[in-house]
Amino acid sequence: MPDAKTLRAALAGSAMLCAALPATARDISHDDLSPHTAESGAPLTAIEQAMALPHLALALDVYPETKTIKGLAEYTVQAAAPLSAVEFDLDPRFAIADITVDGNSLGAGAWTNDKGLLHIDLPGELAAGSSAQIGIAYSGAPRVAPGAPWNGGFVWSETPDGKPWIATAVQSEGCDLFWPCIDHPSRRVDMLDLSVSVPEGLVDASNGRLIGSETVGGRTTWRWQARQPNNYGVSLQIGPYELAQADYASRFDNTIPIRFWYLPGHKEGADRLVGEMKDYLDFFESTIGPYPWGDEKVGLAETPHLGMEHQTINAYGENYKLAPEGFDWLMAHEFAHEWFANQLSNAGTADMWLQEGLGTYMQPLFLQWKQGDAAYVAKMWEQRQDIKSRVPLAPREFVPSAYYDDAEAGWGGDIYTKGSWVMHTLRYLLGDKAFFAAVTNLVYDRDDPRPGNFDIVVASTDDFERIVEEKSGRDLGWFFDAYFRTAPLPRLTSTRDGKTLSLAWVTPAAQPFAMPVEVKVDGKLVTVPMAEGRGTLKLPAPQAHVVLDPGAKILRDDPAITAWQAQEEKARAAKAKDSQG
Repeated sequence: MPDAKTLRAALAGSAMLCAALPATARDISHDDLSPHTAESGAPLTAIEQAMALPHLALALDVYPETKTIKGLAEYTVQAAAPLSAVEFDLDPRFAIADITVDGNSLGAGAWTNDKGLLHIDLPGELAAGSSAQIGIAYSGAPRVAPGAPWNGGFVWSETPDGKPWIATAVQSEGCDLFWPCIDHPSRRVDMLDLSVSVPEGLVDASNGRLIGSETVGGRTTWRWQARQPNNYGVSLQIGPYELAQADYASRFDNTIPIRFWYLPGHKEGADRLVGEMKDYLDFFESTIGPYPWGDEKVGLAETPHLGMEHQTINAYGENYKLAPEGFDWLMAHEFAHEWFANQLSNAGTADMWLQEGLGTYMQPLFLQWKQGDAAYVAKMWEQRQDIKSRVPLAPREFVPSAYYDDAEAGWGGDIYTKGSWVMHTLRYLLGDKAFFAAVTNLVYDRDDPRPGNFDIVVASTDDFERIVEEKSGRDLGWFFDAYFRTAPLPRLTSTRDGKTLSLAWVTPAAQPFAMPVEVKVDGKLVTVPMAEGRGTLKLPAPQAHVVLDPGAKILRDDPAITAWQAQEEKARAAKAKDSQG
């Protein structure tokens, strides 16, 4: 999902009024959704925990003229433990026409959809290890997205010449906004066969490989097959698209198709971004590891909303704007999610920084790889200004998906920018070798990833801590406590007594913050070890000029930024009051 800081600049003066403010600063309402449907990533029920989903055939008919859909979800469900019922999440606004088990229709009394939890009683117990075919036929008007991509649903729009232009974006609310699923980041279908029927003349660009299409009776059905798609990443992008394409010869000896579905008249911009994508692939594959979906595609589709990381079909709505850095920030950010969201999924909402923070850190890293240190430092400084750090970055307790929108907490912004800066500081602490080894292992669950030798990964902040300690050979509980489990940033204090400079870290974290500090003394760089969170340095003279952390490598409390943020918030509040008066 696009980050808040960059979004403000990207949408300045934009006509996209639905997304005129970042998610953490907008009044987002889910009053039209049941609490269960509005919550994505709620704890799994005992029944859902016992359900494996080897296969789903999902057929969707989309009717732009009535803004309705008709769906048939045909699941293979395998029981990890004996099951007398199965459960899925599905927005209760849909009418269920029929449910079948192994081809036999159940009576209406065999299922209930209590506020979005669809409970289906089986005609007989399903033994552990055995499978059943569950069919769910449903229809209705899906939720219209009040402010895609942050407040999600269907986007029913039109191209400038009046043709239907449709998109789905459901990250915050989840897959159950338009298809029956288990709406949790840790659960996926092993194989999805998706068919989407639209009026003739329209193209559906969706996840995975295009199997084919056929037109009958004025409607075209597009057939896709996707391996282990991220639930909220399953998406429909529908319009009178044209196709820009190229193939990329990977350093891992496979060829990756790049496909960009764009609106007529935008060929020049689409071709430019397809070329740019080759740079991103080179960067990611050389820095993190192989593109996870090379057997399917790198896919993008031009959308009527800003953007979203739909697996192998990223939504792009930045209008091909040029940037002074020479890269498209939106395309770069969403593409990072192919690794950090689609290959690596967070175990729960509380660990969402794993996809957004690491994904955000990839932009300055790409600029450093492409342009050098100055571009990296500039991008990090831009991100630093947006960090609030009012609440823990990765709380131990359950975090509801709506926490993303809590303006007072600011967590929905911190998972991007604070997450990125914590990675910047961790890289300084560990050095590049251990840092990138840890990130690669986190993403692939192995040190030697190659196409075909890894599976998707579901991980938590605790998992990352364990991996980092293994790769560095260091106990880093103090680092994770201070940056992930504690809200206030570490504060560095300094006092001088003649030629003695004394430094101390102040943090409410349980363990002393043992972060070494670089100090520039009269132009000479030295490092103070800071064992137990304290250290001293002998100066050449009492009046020596001292600069602490001159390379800005450590995320720490900065009174100047805090004061500036307060000033900006006061100005925004006054402007909002004036506009209402």
